[in-house]
Amino acid sequence: MSEFINNRQQGIENKSERQEMLKKIIKDLHDGKSVEEVKAQFEDAVGNISVAEISQLEQALMEEEGIPVSEVQRLCSVHTEVFKGSIEEIHSSDKQEEQPGHPIHTFKLENKEIDRLVNFKLQLHLERFEKEDNEDNINKLIEDLNLLYDVDKHYTRKENLLFPYLEKYGIYGPTQVMWGVDDGIRAAIKGAKEKLVNYNGDKKAVSAAVYFVIKETTEMIYKEENILFPMALQTLTEDEWVKIAHDGEDIGYCLTAPAATWKPERKEINDAVISDGFIKMETGLLTIKQLELMLNHLPVDITFIDQDDVVRYFSHGKERIFHRTKAVIGRTVQNCHPPKSAHVVEDLLRDFKSGEKDDEDFYIKFRDKYVYIRYFAVRDENGEYIGTLEFTQNIDPIQAIEGEKRILA
Repeated sequence: MSEFINNRQQGIENKSERQEMLKKIIKDLHDGKSVEEVKAQFEDAVGNISVAEISQLEQALMEEEGIPVSEVQRLCSVHTEVFKGSIEEIHSSDKQEEQPGHPIHTFKLENKEIDRLVNFKLQLHLERFEKEDNEDNINKLIEDLNLLYDVDKHYTRKENLLFPYLEKYGIYGPTQVMWGVDDGIRAAIKGAKEKLVNYNGDKKAVSAAVYFVIKETTEMIYKEENILFPMALQTLTEDEWVKIAHDGEDIGYCLTAPAATWKPERKEINDAVISDGFIKMETGLLTIKQLELMLNHLPVDITFIDQDDVVRYFSHGKERIFHRTKAVIGRTVQNCHPPKSAHVVEDLLRDFKSGEKDDEDFYIKFRDKYVYIRYFAVRDENGEYIGTLEFTQNIDPIQAIEGEKRILA
């Protein structure tokens, strides 16, 4: 249901005071206050912080306070340490991210392998190198770093598949910050390897470079699993996760592979009811082609959900307001929305099914359009509920009408 796209912004305005306090804390860090000072101030002032607020904070720092992306990147590790232990865990209601093959499940599998590589294998080989910088220990570190650079695939999938969806919903701050840190980790791995390949006896320089790689890679795992992934889970729809899972193959995976092919449950449509012939209705006779073309030429978007809340049809005219893909057909409508909006959809459908309501209207500003969204409970001749019709229209051109038009232009 389309109007709930704006629900992602719910709660932001009434948190403005808290947001201001959070911005002040980060600016204090920027101005040189110690982590311990700021951490105490943070705990006294705001207590727990949600993933969404961290996202809003980072974006506000860049857009409203004018702090460059590079500065937020520099502060990222510091404020992650401040927030550590106080981030609310946010999970989608049906825990799809725990299903093998879901993009988040795969990202976390990779993170386990990355963590094992940097904090066990690489750490162990570095300690041996620090005791004795012989050729064998140097080569083991080079081998570890070669394996670790596979993290490029993990970061590339995150940057090119996940970030664009977040940005589609206006979430830019965390994506810009994290991409910059990713690039820094890539460069650090290459730099540490170069010092080992061209080793000149400077053991301290190698140790510092490798320790930096371990630290930054480990912190990125934390940021992904406690900030990025929960934020994405509360924002993206199931259909978007399906697309990310499908496209991941083109980029590849880091140190492991998806545990399975993820296929969310779909309710199949009975092909026996589909015919290439005519459809006879009470007031006329149309071919399927005529009916489809007629619906697609209407200057509105139409979506029909059956009595089991399954999406059965949507029109696909030239200028749809809210994007749809064929993957939504056969899915429950609740899974077409972010988890935090699903309960609102449930409330509306419950009112329709109970007979408490027959219709509901919404109107929102969406991009450059003023969108009028109407929902109708569809009932048969006996008053039995058989589904819900969504009717969406850009009414800007209608509101602009003045005077009269009685002849052809």
